[in-house]
Amino acid sequence: MRRTIASRLVSAKNNTAMLTTFNEVDLTEVMALRKKYQERFVEKYGIKLGFMSLFAKACAKVLMEMPDVNAQIDTETNEIIYHDFADISIAISTPTGLVVPPVKNVESLKFHEIESAIKGLAGKARNGSLTLDEMKGGTFAITNGGIFGSMMSTPILNEPQSAILGMHTIQQRPMAINGEVKIRPMMYLALSYDHRVIDGSTSVTFLVKVKNLLEDPVTLLMDL
Repeated sequence: MRRTIASRLVSAKNNTAMLTTFNEVDLTEVMALRKKYQERFVEKYGIKLGFMSLFAKACAKVLMEMPDVNAQIDTETNEIIYHDFADISIAISTPTGLVVPPVKNVESLKFHEIESAIKGLAGKARNGSLTLDEMKGGTFAITNGGIFGSMMSTPILNEPQSAILGMHTIQQRPMAINGEVKIRPMMYLALSYDHRVIDGSTSVTFLVKVKNLLEDPVTLLMDL
């Protein structure tokens, strides 16, 4: 597995024009939403509402609006393939290495369905029962270095995908809000992308749109 991971990482570095753009997101509203509805969510669905489903859903919504970020280069024809669905690969750490199985059709899933899918894939990844079919595909990826305490990083592409979102640790930081200094739960976001497929302005716009959805999650829930 380490040899395979090493080969894929070197390939991504050598065969793509990879760049990374950064932003930060204020998670005040997301945390308030989880706090207010967590108990009822668990009671109804038997699973917690985590950050990953909210981030995945926000990314899926913007991917549907910005197909360039959801595209990839076909290595055989050298043509760009566009997708009308968001199969989001979730990076999962296991004792033997990192795997990135996709959650299929995130754009049409509900939050509890995303959480259940991620939990199922993570369980299989850690006990070594993931099948090859469950590892295939994916149009975009998300990795969360924040669970290990990472403040900022430049995630590497999961070929043949053209973009990957990096989540990081949440820190209480002083922020200027309407002329006043307030303490807010902030997270740095990183989007690594293949510049052959995605322009710089497109990558920045994508990240800003994701940030805006997470800072006002009601717009995400209402599909606005």
